[in-house]
Amino acid sequence: MTLYGGIDLHSNNSYIGIVDRENKVIYKNRHRNDLPLIFSVLAPYKDELEGVAVESTFNWYWLVDGLMEAGYPVHLANPAAMKEYKGLKHKDDKKSALWLANLLRLKILPEGYIYPKEERPVRDLLRKRLHLVRHRTSHVLSIKNIMSRNLGAAMKSDDIKTLQKKEVERLFQEPHLRLSVMASLSTIHHLTGQIKEIENTILGQVRLRDEFKGLLTVPGIGTTLGLTIMLEVGDISRFPQVGRYASYCRCVESIRRSNDKKTGEGNRKNGNKYLSWAYMEAANFAKRYYPAVARYYMKKTAETNNIVAIKAVSHKLARASYYVLRDRAVFDDKKLFG
Repeated sequence: MTLYGGIDLHSNNSYIGIVDRENKVIYKNRHRNDLPLIFSVLAPYKDELEGVAVESTFNWYWLVDGLMEAGYPVHLANPAAMKEYKGLKHKDDKKSALWLANLLRLKILPEGYIYPKEERPVRDLLRKRLHLVRHRTSHVLSIKNIMSRNLGAAMKSDDIKTLQKKEVERLFQEPHLRLSVMASLSTIHHLTGQIKEIENTILGQVRLRDEFKGLLTVPGIGTTLGLTIMLEVGDISRFPQVGRYASYCRCVESIRRSNDKKTGEGNRKNGNKYLSWAYMEAANFAKRYYPAVARYYMKKTAETNNIVAIKAVSHKLARASYYVLRDRAVFDDKKLFG
């Protein structure tokens, strides 16, 4: 007998459903998130299971890795691409688990990419770097706002990061403002140290693979952003067209139109937010230091606004990166900007 399994995964429990080739329910029950317990539930059906579909939730690593190491054929379901029948009057975890199993049975399960386990820790460390960079930026902006409100003055972000206590005392006579600035400044200095430690650790252990070295020829992409893109993409061949890659990088708008009218919006969060950030960072660097990019950015700014313009630049760089990676080529700005 051929069987198909579906697991609706939650933070502290999982609902397991198993169906046969005729979609007859063989097993359905909820269990706590304990790998040995889940193994004991699936063990009687292991030899007959054609596959086990696990929904790609925030906490899928432990379950998918455990099942794969135990020899189960695992399929990571992409929830953003699955739409259950909208006319359903009732939906619960049992129906969701059996739905996953049934999609697997019908061979129409939208699957996500199971990123190699051995590379995930380094990728997650780079994600932590991004988290700290954003946290540091929020404190830099806070000091900028305090200066603008109370001094009517502006200071560059790089200068704020190097401010010392004596300079703060000279700028702010009011003790409460001074304390507020020093609180943010000490946090900035601490975060800068943590960010540098992460960068040194990663650069000392990871190198760009040969197929990703061409990224360094793309405007705005240096070693750190190149590593970020490499570790987030994994294998460029999983994107058959450039549009798929640009969409995954969140570089395309999520709007539905009909007869030149907006009829709705899609899921703007669908895709990889870390790649989106990487190409926005690259776009900001590129418009400062590459004349061709700067000209394109100014042209787009004149047509729309600076937010749309910088997004357009990031879209261009993402598309260029795709061809550089796919064709093992070197970036050519004439092909991108004419």
